[in-house]
Amino acid sequence: MKLKIKQSTLIDHLNYVIKGVSSKNLIPILNCIKLELTSDGLYLMSTDNEIAIKTFIDKKDIESIDEQGDIVISGKLLYEIIRKLNDEIVTIEEIVDNKIIINTKNSSFTLNSNDVNEFPDLELELKDKPIVLSQKVFKNIINQTIFATSTQESRPVLTGINFKFYGGKLECTATDSYRLAKKIINLENLDEEYNVVIPTKNLNELIRMFSEDEDVEMHIFDNKVIFKFGSIIMLSRIINGTYPDTSKLIPNEFALTIKVNLRNFYNAIDRASLLTNESDKNTIKFETKNNNLVISSNIPEIGYVEENIMIDKDNSEEIKIAFSSKYMLDALKSLDCEYINIMLNGDVKPIILKNPESDDLIQLILPIRTY
Repeated sequence: MKLKIKQSTLIDHLNYVIKGVSSKNLIPILNCIKLELTSDGLYLMSTDNEIAIKTFIDKKDIESIDEQGDIVISGKLLYEIIRKLNDEIVTIEEIVDNKIIINTKNSSFTLNSNDVNEFPDLELELKDKPIVLSQKVFKNIINQTIFATSTQESRPVLTGINFKFYGGKLECTATDSYRLAKKIINLENLDEEYNVVIPTKNLNELIRMFSEDEDVEMHIFDNKVIFKFGSIIMLSRIINGTYPDTSKLIPNEFALTIKVNLRNFYNAIDRASLLTNESDKNTIKFETKNNNLVISSNIPEIGYVEENIMIDKDNSEEIKIAFSSKYMLDALKSLDCEYINIMLNGDVKPIILKNPESDDLIQLILPIRTY
């Protein structure tokens, strides 16, 4: 194998495939990147058995293809070498005895390569009819839900986002048992139904690669999901297990609905959270008094804070309730509107947050018993 390519072109694609390399992997071949040079161009591949990434550099973006072939080389070493080279033409050539030479005008590196036959088959086959979403929409879905996933491996299925495709809709749900985020969008030309849980870590890596100016395809299989966008293909394993049915957690009727300016409410919670601590679950309280909402926090060894903001209520009911300021702030960040509805059924029932103009995003927070 031998080719000449611009450093800037190669590092752009290495920035993608390096995400599939794990330096902690005990299987040496999984710490590598595979380069496969054909008459069409250069394929770069990596995997850590949880995700796999493949990207393609077209021959028109390569200075010269002198000898086709494939090599497998330490991902971290290759990435760091190319990253630190000047933006000039790089020659990569395989020589005898499993050696690779990387040359530029003033630099030369000789590296050992690995056995190509040991690199796993990535199984990146695609379906004829994928689910297609814009990258912007997909990224928005993830950002509005991912914070509610669990970090506790004791319930692995909660460490991912549940994607349910049915009846022309996509419903994405995340929960850690203390809060829940649900995003619903309409999809055209959706014929099949799917119900899969995709790991949070993999989704984070995926959206970091997005450029938001093109679509992303989802190819869903029994044990994996393959995403394709531009010249990049990414495989993610699916989390095994049955995701809990969360449909019954969100009531249809509420004893009290409060309408409040989102920015004012967020800022008041943010200030009140300064006088909370993690040992107390970052607890703050709010209490309605006619059309006034009193937000407070009291830590005896620190001090007391009280915030007052104007609200609209749909009836004369009054309520006292306590909750985690951290969970509330996370939920509020996901809402993009001027006003929000806070919907309540007492001090021990879930708090529901919504945009008054739309039902496509629902945030749920369980209260903390203090009263």
